[in-house]
Amino acid sequence: MNFQLPRNPLGPLLTHPGLNLMRIAAGATLGDGEVDLETLALMRRQVGEAALEDLDPALLWPEFARGLMGAQPSRMLWVLRECGALRRMLPEVDALFGMPQSADDPPTVDIGEHQFRVVDEVARSQGGLPLRFAALVFNVGKFDSPPEHLPAHYRHMERALPRIQQICARFRLPDAYQALAILAMLELERVHRAAEMRAGSIAALLERVDALGQPHRFADLLTLCAADYRAYPGRGGRSYPKERLLLTALEACRQVRAEDLALPDGDEDPQARAEGLQEARALAVARALRSARWGEDEPA
Repeated sequence: MNFQLPRNPLGPLLTHPGLNLMRIAAGATLGDGEVDLETLALMRRQVGEAALEDLDPALLWPEFARGLMGAQPSRMLWVLRECGALRRMLPEVDALFGMPQSADDPPTVDIGEHQFRVVDEVARSQGGLPLRFAALVFNVGKFDSPPEHLPAHYRHMERALPRIQQICARFRLPDAYQALAILAMLELERVHRAAEMRAGSIAALLERVDALGQPHRFADLLTLCAADYRAYPGRGGRSYPKERLLLTALEACRQVRAEDLALPDGDEDPQARAEGLQEARALAVARALRSARWGEDEPA
């Protein structure tokens, strides 16, 4: 009996210059892989000759994902940027370079460079592929912030939402990738602002992200926030101070059960029960964090 290998659905695309270019870039993240100057020049010429123009971006995703899952994904990302491929594949990320963002010392950082460091930090934490993707794209609403406000980025979330959706559609990514990226975009800065004296806001944040119902997703969010924190200069290797704070608050909320709430006789109004539960959780967080001002908090 003759054994016949199954037909590869990519067929002639196996030798497509765009796919080859992507493989070379992804290989830079493996072991001691690096791309020499001669190869980089060839890749730059191929991009200039439209090697990526007629290629479905979804066909590039498997190799791009392989690079993101490498030990140091920024190696691939820098190669793609140097040869011009990042601008073709992810113009929203490429446009972040040159945009300032507030920091400590120095007072600002380049957002594009920062995003690459965030992805590397997530990789060091052994984060999965959806989380590494989210780490790369959660700031894409900042590349066209009004210059008069820089380094602040007002209303960047409104600009980021459709861009994240477009990126996910471009690569035909599963819904879970988009959901996690949007969660990071909406909540990362709020997590960074969490403080002991804002117990009400912390309880509201935990409810909003469904930390009790989806603990693994909340853990991913904390991993990304910690990576963003450590990606700033001078913070590498530090523990993320908000993590213990929020995990303490989460455990306090977990101890509050809706069935234990005391409501007026005959009052089964779902909204009243929900409000009572939220208030009880805020009080529990306040006790756990030794805070007495939870009722004065502004929304997170």
